[in-house]
Amino acid sequence: MSESTEKKKETRPERPDRPGKPRAAGKPAGRRPGGAGRAAEGGKPRGGFGKPAGRRPEGNGAAESGKPRGGFGKPAGRRSEGNGAAEGGRPRGGFGKPAGRRPEGSGAAEGGRPRGGFGKPAGPGRRPGAGHPGGEGRRAPGGKPATQARPAEMEGLAARRAALKVLRQVTEEGAYASLSLDRELTAGGLKGVDRRLAARLVYDTLDRMIYLDHMLSQVMAREDTDLRLRNILRLGACQILIEDRIPESAATNTSVQLCTENGLEGLKGVCNGILRNLIRKKEELTLPDPETEPGRYFAVNHSVPEWLGERLRKDWGEEEAERIAAFRNTDGAITIRRNLLRGDEDSFRALLEKKVWGREPGELPGTWRITGAMDIARDADFLAGEFSIQSESSMMACLAVGVKRGMQVLDCCAAPGGKSCYLSELMGDTGRVQAWDLHEHRAALIAAQKKRLGLENIRPIQRDASKPREDLRETMDAVLLDAPCSGLGVMAEKPDIKLRVTEESIRELTELQAKLLDTVCAYVRPGGVLVYSTCSLLKDENEHQIRSFLEKHPEYTAESLPETIPEKFRKQENLGLQLMPHRDGVEGFYICRLRRRADF
Repeated sequence: MSESTEKKKETRPERPDRPGKPRAAGKPAGRRPGGAGRAAEGGKPRGGFGKPAGRRPEGNGAAESGKPRGGFGKPAGRRSEGNGAAEGGRPRGGFGKPAGRRPEGSGAAEGGRPRGGFGKPAGPGRRPGAGHPGGEGRRAPGGKPATQARPAEMEGLAARRAALKVLRQVTEEGAYASLSLDRELTAGGLKGVDRRLAARLVYDTLDRMIYLDHMLSQVMAREDTDLRLRNILRLGACQILIEDRIPESAATNTSVQLCTENGLEGLKGVCNGILRNLIRKKEELTLPDPETEPGRYFAVNHSVPEWLGERLRKDWGEEEAERIAAFRNTDGAITIRRNLLRGDEDSFRALLEKKVWGREPGELPGTWRITGAMDIARDADFLAGEFSIQSESSMMACLAVGVKRGMQVLDCCAAPGGKSCYLSELMGDTGRVQAWDLHEHRAALIAAQKKRLGLENIRPIQRDASKPREDLRETMDAVLLDAPCSGLGVMAEKPDIKLRVTEESIRELTELQAKLLDTVCAYVRPGGVLVYSTCSLLKDENEHQIRSFLEKHPEYTAESLPETIPEKFRKQENLGLQLMPHRDGVEGFYICRLRRRADF
């Protein structure tokens, strides 16, 4: 997979942080989940039962691009690069690397005004039944039907409607969340707070889905519910247990309305009863016992599949695995880099100063971390080729190649072209960069990036990199293999990855990675360089893959990364560099530089 970010992130809508709703002080009730009852995700403690104690931070992000998958939980091809729609990023994970950041959050995005108390009318002259969820309530004097839910509580219904549609596409059809959300926000014409609310609910519900299902199971008589109803309940539970500024009555009433709109009229009462039961009993909800069920506790508390929790603990130990699984991206920044062939640092800084975006310099020269930018891939300067959207981890994979002017370079899994374009710029648009991709439409994405940036030395080609080409043997000065992978290095930004990747898909990916390494290593000339990278955190895809390769290919040796990569990152290098989001502040990425011996 590639350009972790560049590929995986087409334009991602602004993404907010997702602190969990803290518990009421002094009301212990067994173990509560990190994130549902206490501010485990970094959220501020709450003032009391159901009452937020302060505003939470906003974030922003962008949606990825990628090819659709064959079904939920099934891998489907190569991953994406890019940090936004800008790069035309394809999904990652062998079935496409994930990539990208997501929608921006803002507090009470749903716009509902607080009520005087649970089930109590907020305005004069209303009878208690007037606000009954679903509008069935009691009748007002004179025999007239009571109004349905108060209009204020139905504000934000359009955002919830859009969020539910995306959740259904992800869980029922295997769609990518960021792509589906971007389409829905555009098609639905949502603006402002509704746009931010929809994005936040989609990502928070997907991120905490395993946790939400566990909590719902404690207030439901049966779990084999219609999947349509299950997704409505998940969305409602997210608002009740995770979000900190949404009235519980608004979450319930809009969920009941969504039942009506989705052909579940007969289950409105069931939905209403379950969510009201969740509200009443939320201080009694518990996590699995960490002593008797440590694997299950880890999985539910951090909302990751049990097999993945076990793999992380095996690879990194208990403490580091906890930090990996608990990490949530809260700043929502998008990384951009200037076009190296246009202007200089000062002129690019001047260009950014004309924008209304928040900005701060990145770790690498020419990079900036941007906040508050909506639809950045539609920005006029972006379209004019002044800058690209690309993560610093993805850029470091290119820097590891150490290209020079006039070199012959192969980027094996290149779409949508972010890495190829950066390599081209580093070479001053000299020499040749062959940019391969398996699919014709994805090769076209590379061509589009080349044209946008005004580059001439890139040659986009539709080609299967796993099939040997004898005519290319020992012809390349350098080969970059940003391999298809699970994409787990960016699961904090693309939470649907946790629900999509399986143990079987990991086995298939590691086999493909090994085959690609065995094939493309033959194209490197003696003395040339081969760089292997993924946006994964699993050692089977990274360190173990390289150890196995070196055993089969004694003509290659591993060597240190070049000094163009900051020392603060290189000091983590062992057999390759494993970047960690919680530790390094960049996307999770693995990079290893290999040299083909000239004397072999």
